[in-house]
Order: sequence, then structure tokens, then C-alpha cells
Amino acid sequence: MTRRASVLRTLFATGAALVSLAAATDPAAQADPEPTAPKEFVALRSVDPTIIQEMRYTTAHNFVGERIDGYKQPLCILTRPAAKALHRAQRQLLRRGYSLKVYDCYRPQRAVDHFVEWAKDLDDEAMKEEFYPHVDKSRLFEDGYIAEKSGHSRGSTVDLTVVKLPARPTRPYVPGEPLVPCYAPASERFPDSSVDMGTGFDCFDTLSHTEDPRIQGTQRANRQLLTSTLSGLGFVNLAEEWWHFTYKPEPFPDTYFDFPVARRSVAGH
Repeated sequence: MTRRASVLRTLFATGAALVSLAAATDPAAQADPEPTAPKEFVALRSVDPTIIQEMRYTTAHNFVGERIDGYKQPLCILTRPAAKALHRAQRQLLRRGYSLKVYDCYRPQRAVDHFVEWAKDLDDEAMKEEFYPHVDKSRLFEDGYIAEKSGHSRGSTVDLTVVKLPARPTRPYVPGEPLVPCYAPASERFPDSSVDMGTGFDCFDTLSHTEDPRIQGTQRANRQLLTSTLSGLGFVNLAEEWWHFTYKPEPFPDTYFDFPVARRSVAGH
């Protein structure tokens, strides 16, 4: 071997060793790849593209006031049985001139953790005027509005409403804009394309209880339309939230997942 070849070989070996050392000490290189969803999970749009999606936690228009951890893309992900049941519900509603609209579907555990940390910060009340005007933030855990685990993380729970067709577009929320209580008349609340349910989505108030007797007339009829349509297809409503339904039986009744809300999580499913 010539002296020149020997020097080059030494340089190449040294360079390779430095690259390997950098990779071994680089935290990003050592980080575990993001988990993906089991095959039983699908993007709702692949099962029914007609269901309207307004994924609130990918925006700042929620009770925290910022994009929530784990929501990388505005995408509804559900277990396949739950998605298929929503498809059947949508077919029924379309024949009556309505559509479903989902606000939240599968929710990663890291998002739930984000809610918990926010709830512990009693000084952060940026969105109180809209989402919890009558509730002292110190009581969010005790009153059941925030918990360390959520059925959404099991993949068969969905938050949704009903929209009269043709659907009106919902304008983007502008951070810092004046807030209106979530139980105010529909004409005064943040404009939403859904029918009037008596309160907005994620309204921390007893008026959000599905059967609250103060909700009457058209508002009560709208809640009953949503509940009766879904309950006949295997969904069970959470009595404290008119928008919250869980498909039964759940494929994963005891598992709380933490893969991100992103297309790659369900790629190929």
C-alpha cells in the first residue's frame, strides 16, 4: 500500500468513527421513534369522507388556549368499529338533511397530560370567559371536568355535533379576540356551523348535561336527534356532556394509547 493510500484510509476510518460517535451522543439520534397505531385504528375520512371535521385541539380555540400536545395534524382517528358506526349514523342523517361534525376523536395520553398540567396552573385563565365562566379553576378536577385518564385515549370515544345542510363554513378563531360565554344565545357565541345545542362544545357548565331540564324546545330536539341517532348504533352518551359518545363494545377497553394524531400513525390501515 502506498503512503498516500495509507493516509487516505486512516482519514476515512477516523471520519467514520467521528460520525458514529456523534450519532451515539446525539439525543435526537437516540430518541425512540414515535409510536404508531395498531391496525384496528383508521382515519375516519377513509371510512366516511362526508363527515365534517373541525379538530379543535389542533387550534388555539379550546379551553387551554393553545394547540394541544400530540395533535400534529387536524385528523380524526378512531377504532375501525367506531368509525364504521359513525358512517352508518351519517347515512341516516344525510337522508334527513344533516351531517355529523366531529370536534375530537382519539386523544393521545400526552394531550391528557397537557390538560392536567394546565388545570394545575391556577393563574392561567385566558379562556375562562368562554369555556368555564361559572367554574372556579381550582375545582376542575373535583367537578370532573379534567381527569388524568380519558376514554378518548382508548380510541372509541368521539366528541361531535350535528350540522344542517348545506353546511356553513366556520370562520377561524383569532387568538385574543373577545370571548363570549359558551352558554350564551347561539347568535352571540363563537359562530359554529352546528345546530343550536344550547351550549358550545367543551362548555364546562351543568347546562351541558345532556338532559338538563333548562334545555327545551329546538335545543332539546337537536340534542335528542344526535343522541337517538347514535344510541341506536352502539354509542353511549356521557350524561354530563351532550357531545361525548363512546362506541360499545370497545376494542381496547383498558388501553390508553399515546401515538400522535397524524396521518403516519395510521398509514396503510
